[in-house]
Amino acid sequence: MRIENKPSHGDGDDAPDYAAGMRTSTDAAAETAQRYRAFVKVEARGMSACYEAWAAGVAEDPATIALIDRLPAARRQPNLVFSAARFHGAEAGGYPDFRAWLAEHWAQVEPTCRTHATQTNEPGRCAVLLPALTGIPGPLALIEVGASAGLCLLPDRYSYRYGPAGRLDPADGPSPELLDCAVTGAVPVPGRLPRVVWRAGIDLNPLDVTEPADVAWLEALIWPEHDDRRARLRAAVQVAREDPPRLVRGDLNDTVEALVAEAPPEVTVVVFHTAVLAYLDDDGRNRFVATMGRLHTERDVRWLANEGRTVLPGIAETLPPTLPAASGSADFVVALDGRALALAQPHGRAVHWFG
Repeated sequence: MRIENKPSHGDGDDAPDYAAGMRTSTDAAAETAQRYRAFVKVEARGMSACYEAWAAGVAEDPATIALIDRLPAARRQPNLVFSAARFHGAEAGGYPDFRAWLAEHWAQVEPTCRTHATQTNEPGRCAVLLPALTGIPGPLALIEVGASAGLCLLPDRYSYRYGPAGRLDPADGPSPELLDCAVTGAVPVPGRLPRVVWRAGIDLNPLDVTEPADVAWLEALIWPEHDDRRARLRAAVQVAREDPPRLVRGDLNDTVEALVAEAPPEVTVVVFHTAVLAYLDDDGRNRFVATMGRLHTERDVRWLANEGRTVLPGIAETLPPTLPAASGSADFVVALDGRALALAQPHGRAVHWFG
Protein backbone atom coordinates (compact mmCIF):
# COMPACT_ATOMS: atom_id res chain seq x y z
CA MET A 1 0.00 0.00 0.00
CA ARG A 2 2.89 2.36 0.57
CA ILE A 3 3.46 4.51 -2.51
CA GLU A 4 6.67 6.10 -1.36
CA ASN A 5 9.84 5.27 -3.30
CA LYS A 6 11.01 2.75 -0.74
CA PRO A 7 11.14 -1.04 -0.74
CA SER A 8 8.55 -2.85 1.31
CA HIS A 9 9.84 -4.39 4.49
CA GLY A 10 7.63 -7.34 3.58
CA ASP A 11 4.74 -9.00 5.29
CA GLY A 12 4.30 -11.72 7.85
CA ASP A 13 6.18 -12.72 10.95
CA ASP A 14 9.62 -12.27 9.35
CA ALA A 15 9.04 -8.57 8.55
CA PRO A 16 10.99 -6.08 10.65
CA ASP A 17 8.59 -4.44 13.07
CA TYR A 18 8.65 -0.66 12.61
CA ALA A 19 7.42 0.19 16.09
CA ALA A 20 9.75 -2.29 17.78
CA GLY A 21 12.67 -0.99 15.73
CA MET A 22 11.87 2.60 16.61
CA ARG A 23 11.63 1.66 20.29
CA THR A 24 15.12 0.15 20.05
CA SER A 25 16.56 3.27 18.39
CA THR A 26 15.03 5.44 21.12
CA ASP A 27 15.67 3.02 24.03
CA ALA A 28 17.97 4.72 26.51
CA ALA A 29 18.92 1.33 27.95
CA ALA A 30 20.23 -0.03 24.63
CA GLU A 31 23.86 0.31 23.56
CA THR A 32 24.48 3.12 21.09
CA ALA A 33 25.69 0.81 18.33
CA GLN A 34 22.57 -1.33 18.72
CA ARG A 35 20.33 1.71 18.48
CA TYR A 36 21.96 2.86 15.25
CA ARG A 37 21.79 -0.61 13.71
CA ALA A 38 18.07 -0.79 14.50
CA PHE A 39 17.61 2.64 12.92
CA VAL A 40 19.29 1.42 9.73
CA LYS A 41 17.25 -1.75 9.48
CA VAL A 42 13.78 -0.47 10.25
CA GLU A 43 13.59 3.30 9.92
CA ALA A 44 16.16 4.61 7.45
CA ARG A 45 16.40 1.80 4.88
CA GLY A 46 14.59 2.88 1.74
CA MET A 47 13.52 6.15 3.35
CA SER A 48 16.84 8.03 3.37
CA ALA A 49 20.03 6.83 1.75
CA CYS A 50 21.91 9.54 3.64
CA TYR A 51 20.65 8.57 7.09
CA GLU A 52 21.05 4.88 6.31
CA ALA A 53 24.71 5.48 5.47
CA TRP A 54 25.28 7.73 8.48
CA ALA A 55 23.66 5.33 10.95
CA ALA A 56 25.46 2.29 9.52
CA GLY A 57 28.75 4.16 9.77
CA VAL A 58 28.16 5.30 13.35
CA ALA A 59 27.24 1.77 14.43
CA GLU A 60 30.71 0.51 13.46
CA ASP A 61 32.74 3.58 14.51
CA PRO A 62 33.95 3.58 18.14
CA ALA A 63 35.29 7.15 17.90
CA THR A 64 31.95 8.62 16.85
CA ILE A 65 30.09 6.47 19.34
CA ALA A 66 32.38 7.87 22.04
CA LEU A 67 31.26 11.39 21.07
CA ILE A 68 27.58 10.46 21.11
CA ASP A 69 27.99 8.66 24.44
CA ARG A 70 28.86 11.98 26.06
CA LEU A 71 25.16 12.72 25.81
CA PRO A 72 22.61 11.49 28.34
CA ALA A 73 21.35 8.09 27.19
CA ALA A 74 17.93 9.45 26.20
CA ARG A 75 19.62 11.96 23.89
CA ARG A 76 21.71 9.53 21.83
CA GLN A 77 18.99 8.50 19.39
CA PRO A 78 19.92 8.69 15.70
CA ASN A 79 17.07 10.95 14.64
CA LEU A 80 18.02 13.56 17.25
CA VAL A 81 21.77 13.49 16.59
CA PHE A 82 21.35 13.65 12.82
CA SER A 83 18.74 16.41 13.01
CA ALA A 84 20.98 18.46 15.30
CA ALA A 85 23.83 18.02 12.84
CA ARG A 86 21.63 19.13 9.94
CA PHE A 87 20.42 22.08 12.03
CA HIS A 88 24.04 23.26 12.27
CA GLY A 89 24.83 22.77 8.61
CA ALA A 90 25.88 19.16 8.02
CA GLU A 91 25.34 18.36 4.36
CA ALA A 92 23.79 15.15 3.06
CA GLY A 93 26.34 12.70 1.73
CA GLY A 94 28.44 9.71 2.62
CA TYR A 95 29.58 8.69 6.07
CA PRO A 96 33.30 9.63 5.86
CA ASP A 97 32.48 13.32 5.25
CA PHE A 98 29.82 13.27 7.98
CA ARG A 99 32.23 11.63 10.43
CA ALA A 100 34.80 14.37 9.88
CA TRP A 101 32.18 17.13 10.05
CA LEU A 102 30.67 15.81 13.28
CA ALA A 103 34.05 15.60 15.00
CA GLU A 104 34.81 19.19 14.00
CA HIS A 105 31.40 20.59 15.00
CA TRP A 106 30.51 18.45 18.02
CA ALA A 107 30.76 21.49 20.30
CA GLN A 108 27.75 22.93 18.45
CA VAL A 109 25.81 19.71 17.97
CA GLU A 110 26.04 18.47 21.55
CA PRO A 111 24.19 21.38 23.22
CA THR A 112 21.41 21.15 20.64
CA CYS A 113 20.98 17.43 21.36
CA ARG A 114 20.71 18.28 25.05
CA THR A 115 18.08 21.00 24.63
CA HIS A 116 15.97 19.80 21.69
CA ALA A 117 13.80 16.77 20.97
CA THR A 118 12.53 14.81 17.98
CA GLN A 119 9.28 16.69 17.32
CA THR A 120 8.57 15.97 13.68
CA ASN A 121 5.37 17.80 12.79
CA GLU A 122 4.08 16.23 9.55
CA PRO A 123 0.90 18.02 8.37
CA GLY A 124 0.44 15.38 5.64
CA ARG A 125 -0.88 13.03 8.32
CA CYS A 126 -4.05 15.12 8.47
CA ALA A 127 -5.05 13.54 5.16
CA VAL A 128 -5.31 10.06 6.67
CA LEU A 129 -7.11 11.34 9.79
CA LEU A 130 -9.66 13.45 7.93
CA PRO A 131 -12.00 10.63 6.77
CA ALA A 132 -12.36 9.53 10.40
CA LEU A 133 -12.80 13.08 11.70
CA THR A 134 -15.56 13.91 9.23
CA GLY A 135 -17.44 10.79 10.33
CA ILE A 136 -17.64 12.05 13.94
CA PRO A 137 -20.68 14.22 14.71
CA GLY A 138 -19.67 17.84 15.25
CA PRO A 139 -18.96 20.50 16.05
CA LEU A 140 -15.57 19.25 17.20
CA ALA A 141 -13.09 20.18 19.89
CA LEU A 142 -9.66 18.81 18.96
CA ILE A 143 -6.95 17.94 21.47
CA GLU A 144 -3.65 16.67 20.10
CA VAL A 145 -1.17 14.97 22.40
CA GLY A 146 2.45 15.30 21.31
CA ALA A 147 1.49 18.30 19.20
CA SER A 148 4.95 19.77 18.47
CA ALA A 149 4.05 23.07 16.74
CA GLY A 150 0.37 22.11 16.33
CA LEU A 151 0.32 21.79 12.54
CA CYS A 152 -1.89 18.68 12.72
CA LEU A 153 -4.41 20.65 14.79
CA LEU A 154 -5.51 22.48 11.62
CA PRO A 155 -7.21 19.80 9.45
CA ASP A 156 -10.04 22.20 8.59
CA ARG A 157 -7.64 24.81 7.19
CA TYR A 158 -5.87 22.70 4.57
CA SER A 159 -6.83 21.61 1.07
CA TYR A 160 -6.82 17.90 0.16
CA ARG A 161 -6.59 15.86 -3.03
CA TYR A 162 -7.57 12.19 -2.80
CA GLY A 163 -6.54 11.03 -6.25
CA PRO A 164 -9.48 10.42 -8.61
CA ALA A 165 -11.87 10.92 -5.68
CA GLY A 166 -11.26 14.63 -6.06
CA ARG A 167 -10.21 17.74 -4.20
CA LEU A 168 -11.54 19.28 -1.01
CA ASP A 169 -10.97 22.92 0.00
CA PRO A 170 -11.91 25.06 3.01
CA ALA A 171 -15.12 27.05 2.63
CA ASP A 172 -13.20 30.31 2.21
CA GLY A 173 -11.15 28.99 -0.69
CA PRO A 174 -8.07 26.88 -1.48
CA SER A 175 -5.40 26.69 1.20
CA PRO A 176 -1.68 27.28 0.58
CA GLU A 177 -1.30 23.77 1.98
CA LEU A 178 -2.50 21.09 -0.47
CA LEU A 179 -2.19 17.55 0.89
CA ASP A 180 -2.10 14.75 -1.68
CA CYS A 181 -3.15 11.31 -0.49
CA ALA A 182 -3.57 8.14 -2.55
CA VAL A 183 -6.61 6.10 -1.52
CA THR A 184 -7.52 2.42 -1.78
CA GLY A 185 -10.21 0.35 -0.16
CA ALA A 186 -13.51 1.69 1.13
CA VAL A 187 -12.19 5.15 2.05
CA PRO A 188 -15.07 7.44 3.07
CA VAL A 189 -13.58 10.39 1.19
CA PRO A 190 -15.24 13.41 2.80
CA GLY A 191 -17.34 15.90 0.89
CA ARG A 192 -16.72 18.62 3.45
CA LEU A 193 -14.22 19.60 6.10
CA PRO A 194 -15.09 19.16 9.78
CA ARG A 195 -16.38 22.10 11.81
CA VAL A 196 -13.75 22.68 14.49
CA VAL A 197 -14.79 25.21 17.14
CA TRP A 198 -12.02 24.69 19.71
CA ARG A 199 -8.53 23.20 19.60
CA ALA A 200 -5.50 22.76 21.84
CA GLY A 201 -2.34 20.70 21.92
CA ILE A 202 -0.01 19.21 24.54
CA ASP A 203 3.74 18.85 24.21
CA LEU A 204 6.70 18.56 26.57
CA ASN A 205 8.33 21.39 24.61
CA PRO A 206 5.85 23.19 22.33
CA LEU A 207 7.31 24.83 19.24
CA ASP A 208 6.20 28.27 18.07
CA VAL A 209 5.48 28.75 14.35
CA THR A 210 6.22 32.47 14.71
CA GLU A 211 9.78 31.81 15.97
CA PRO A 212 12.30 31.35 13.12
CA ALA A 213 14.56 29.11 15.23
CA ASP A 214 11.67 26.75 16.02
CA VAL A 215 10.70 26.54 12.35
CA ALA A 216 14.34 25.90 11.42
CA TRP A 217 14.36 22.99 13.89
CA LEU A 218 11.18 21.59 12.34
CA GLU A 219 12.88 21.71 8.93
CA ALA A 220 15.99 20.02 10.31
CA LEU A 221 13.83 17.15 11.55
CA ILE A 222 12.79 16.34 7.97
CA TRP A 223 15.13 13.82 6.41
CA PRO A 224 17.48 15.12 3.70
CA GLU A 225 15.84 13.64 0.60
CA HIS A 226 12.26 14.60 1.53
CA ASP A 227 11.93 17.89 -0.36
CA ASP A 228 8.17 17.48 -0.77
CA ARG A 229 7.75 17.28 2.99
CA ARG A 230 9.80 20.45 3.45
CA ALA A 231 7.49 22.22 1.03
CA ARG A 232 4.44 20.93 2.94
CA LEU A 233 5.91 22.09 6.22
CA ARG A 234 6.54 25.61 4.95
CA ALA A 235 3.01 25.89 3.56
CA ALA A 236 1.50 24.60 6.81
CA VAL A 237 3.56 27.07 8.85
CA GLN A 238 2.18 29.83 6.63
CA VAL A 239 -1.36 28.68 7.44
CA ALA A 240 -0.68 28.27 11.16
CA ARG A 241 0.85 31.74 11.53
CA GLU A 242 -2.48 33.31 10.60
CA ASP A 243 -4.01 31.95 13.82
CA PRO A 244 -1.61 29.73 15.80
CA PRO A 245 -3.26 26.95 17.82
CA ARG A 246 -3.06 26.99 21.59
CA LEU A 247 -0.30 24.70 22.88
CA VAL A 248 0.14 23.64 26.51
CA ARG A 249 3.48 22.55 27.94
CA GLY A 250 3.19 19.28 29.84
CA ASP A 251 3.25 15.51 29.89
CA LEU A 252 0.37 14.07 27.90
CA ASN A 253 -0.66 11.66 30.65
CA ASP A 254 -0.70 14.41 33.26
CA THR A 255 -2.42 17.04 31.12
CA VAL A 256 -4.98 15.47 28.80
CA GLU A 257 -7.86 15.25 31.28
CA ALA A 258 -7.52 18.90 32.28
CA LEU A 259 -7.71 19.97 28.63
CA VAL A 260 -10.74 17.77 28.04
CA ALA A 261 -12.42 19.54 30.97
CA GLU A 262 -11.73 22.92 29.31
CA ALA A 263 -13.49 22.05 26.06
CA PRO A 264 -16.78 23.89 25.57
CA PRO A 265 -20.09 22.10 26.17
CA GLU A 266 -22.24 20.77 23.32
CA VAL A 267 -19.25 19.70 21.24
CA THR A 268 -17.65 16.35 20.53
CA VAL A 269 -14.17 16.17 22.03
CA VAL A 270 -11.62 14.25 19.93
CA VAL A 271 -8.25 13.42 21.46
CA PHE A 272 -5.81 12.37 18.75
CA HIS A 273 -2.16 11.63 18.16
CA THR A 274 0.11 10.45 15.38
CA ALA A 275 3.56 8.83 15.72
CA VAL A 276 3.77 9.81 19.39
CA LEU A 277 3.10 6.89 21.72
CA ALA A 278 6.10 4.85 20.56
CA TYR A 279 8.18 7.33 22.56
CA LEU A 280 6.45 6.31 25.80
CA ASP A 281 7.43 3.29 27.83
CA ASP A 282 4.96 0.45 28.34
CA ASP A 283 3.59 1.91 31.57
CA GLY A 284 3.05 5.29 29.94
CA ARG A 285 1.23 3.78 26.96
CA ASN A 286 -0.94 1.57 29.15
CA ARG A 287 -1.83 4.51 31.36
CA PHE A 288 -2.85 6.60 28.35
CA VAL A 289 -4.94 3.81 26.85
CA ALA A 290 -6.72 3.34 30.18
CA THR A 291 -7.39 7.07 30.45
CA MET A 292 -8.86 7.24 26.97
CA GLY A 293 -11.09 4.23 27.65
CA ARG A 294 -12.41 5.90 30.80
CA LEU A 295 -12.95 9.28 29.11
CA HIS A 296 -14.81 7.59 26.27
CA THR A 297 -17.10 5.79 28.72
CA GLU A 298 -17.65 8.69 31.12
CA ARG A 299 -17.71 11.67 28.77
CA ASP A 300 -18.06 10.23 25.24
CA VAL A 301 -14.62 11.56 24.30
CA ARG A 302 -13.52 10.08 20.96
CA TRP A 303 -9.98 8.76 20.62
CA LEU A 304 -8.29 8.89 17.20
CA ALA A 305 -4.86 7.26 16.88
CA ASN A 306 -2.36 6.93 14.04
CA GLU A 307 0.54 4.81 15.25
CA GLY A 308 2.71 1.85 14.32
CA ARG A 309 0.97 -1.51 14.26
CA THR A 310 2.30 -2.77 17.57
CA VAL A 311 2.42 0.49 19.52
CA LEU A 312 -1.04 0.46 21.08
CA PRO A 313 -2.19 -2.48 23.16
CA GLY A 314 -5.06 -4.35 21.52
CA ILE A 315 -5.15 -2.44 18.21
CA ALA A 316 -3.43 -5.16 16.16
CA GLU A 317 -6.14 -7.62 17.22
CA THR A 318 -8.76 -5.47 15.49
CA LEU A 319 -7.04 -5.60 12.08
CA PRO A 320 -8.83 -7.66 9.43
CA PRO A 321 -7.33 -11.10 8.81
CA THR A 322 -6.40 -10.22 5.23
CA LEU A 323 -4.42 -7.06 4.52
CA PRO A 324 -3.48 -5.47 1.17
CA ALA A 325 -0.75 -7.43 -0.59
CA ALA A 326 1.48 -4.35 -0.83
CA SER A 327 1.17 -3.36 2.83
CA GLY A 328 4.26 -3.54 5.00
CA SER A 329 5.10 -3.57 8.66
CA ALA A 330 6.01 0.13 8.50
CA ASP A 331 2.43 1.14 7.74
CA PHE A 332 0.64 2.93 10.57
CA VAL A 333 -2.82 1.95 11.80
CA VAL A 334 -5.54 4.59 11.97
CA ALA A 335 -7.84 3.60 14.83
CA LEU A 336 -10.93 5.17 16.37
CA ASP A 337 -11.84 4.31 19.96
CA GLY A 338 -9.49 1.33 19.91
CA ARG A 339 -10.72 -0.17 16.61
CA ALA A 340 -8.58 -0.23 13.48
CA LEU A 341 -10.08 1.65 10.53
CA ALA A 342 -7.24 1.85 8.02
CA LEU A 343 -3.58 1.43 7.18
CA ALA A 344 -1.69 4.64 6.49
CA GLN A 345 1.67 5.48 4.98
CA PRO A 346 3.65 7.02 7.87
CA HIS A 347 3.80 10.52 6.40
CA GLY A 348 0.20 10.59 5.16
CA ARG A 349 0.88 9.95 1.48
CA ALA A 350 -1.56 7.02 1.20
CA VAL A 351 -4.37 5.34 3.09
CA HIS A 352 -6.13 1.99 2.71
CA TRP A 353 -9.54 1.84 4.41
CA PHE A 354 -11.03 -1.39 5.62
CA GLY A 355 -14.47 -2.31 4.42
